Amino acid sequence: MSETSFFKRGEPHTLGSLAAICGAVEPTAADAATPIDGIATLENAGPTDISFFDNPRYQEALVASRAGAILVAPKHAKLVSADKLILVVADTQTAFALIGAALFPAAMSPAAFGGSSGISPQASVHPSARLEANVTVEAFATIGPDAEIGGGTVIAGGAAVGAGCRIGRDCAIGPNVTVQHALLGNRVILHPGVSIGQDGFGYAIGSRGILKQVQIGRVIVQDNVEIGANTSIDRGAVRDTVIGENTKIDNQVQIAHNVRIGRNCIIVSQVGIAGSATIGDNVAIGGQSGVNGHVTIGNGAQIAAVSSVAGDVPAGARWGGVPAHPVRDWFREVTWVREMAKIGRTTGGKNE
Repeated sequence: MSETSFFKRGEPHTLGSLAAICGAVEPTAADAATPIDGIATLENAGPTDISFFDNPRYQEALVASRAGAILVAPKHAKLVSADKLILVVADTQTAFALIGAALFPAAMSPAAFGGSSGISPQASVHPSARLEANVTVEAFATIGPDAEIGGGTVIAGGAAVGAGCRIGRDCAIGPNVTVQHALLGNRVILHPGVSIGQDGFGYAIGSRGILKQVQIGRVIVQDNVEIGANTSIDRGAVRDTVIGENTKIDNQVQIAHNVRIGRNCIIVSQVGIAGSATIGDNVAIGGQSGVNGHVTIGNGAQIAAVSSVAGDVPAGARWGGVPAHPVRDWFREVTWVREMAKIGRTTGGKNE
């Protein structure tokens, strides 16, 4: 099979222009003129690619690399041989992200799947829907009555936008996404299969059996939010479910009714957040963690992967485990259990 790349190399930059973009130490005039038009790993980079080095364990790959330039932190600069061009930056990951966006701007947001613009004749757009100029609606997408969609937004094939929903400008709504009872801000990305605004899981259990409770809230998704494939966000029961601006949510996450998530949060794959939980700003939740209903996670807190948050977490805390508690205590407990297991093996199961 011939080699295929889905993202063509971007317009070439010089090392000097990339240094300005990422805030690197300015290279010499001769080095600044070096053309760069791609990004790659140390192992795969060629003479017009830029790569990064941030861990001494990859020293062998660094020595063998053919990269045209390498991003390094000040503490690692001395590990790079003099024959290689470097850009010295405070944070290699941030610099690599900025450079990648400059070289491959088209990869920053999903493109139209059908490769065309405008309203497909095979799309269903209700006559009362209001679409600004430069909206793309692909084949077999459905736009319901009184929906509003801002300019530059792409609605991919098979997506459905419900009655009265609002979607801002320059959004990307992926294939087979459903949006109902929801208001989305600008530059929101919903990857394939996302479901937003369906019923929350609310039932009254009593002498009359299991009775469904009405769910009459909305979902509010603020600007610059990105939501991964097959994630579900339920609408509120009597208050709104809210996702704060610039929050990034991974694939296969479940967010229940009435949840409020702050700004600049990171929520990793397979996290489940139960109803009416409140997540502060700048919170990170590791993959496969569960958050109990009605708890509050304070601003800047970090939850380790595969943890169970059963109670409130203070701002700035680092918690993990089942149930989650301060990471330092959790590590101490894990170490103690490991040591007790060793003693048990050496004493035939008789701990003394």
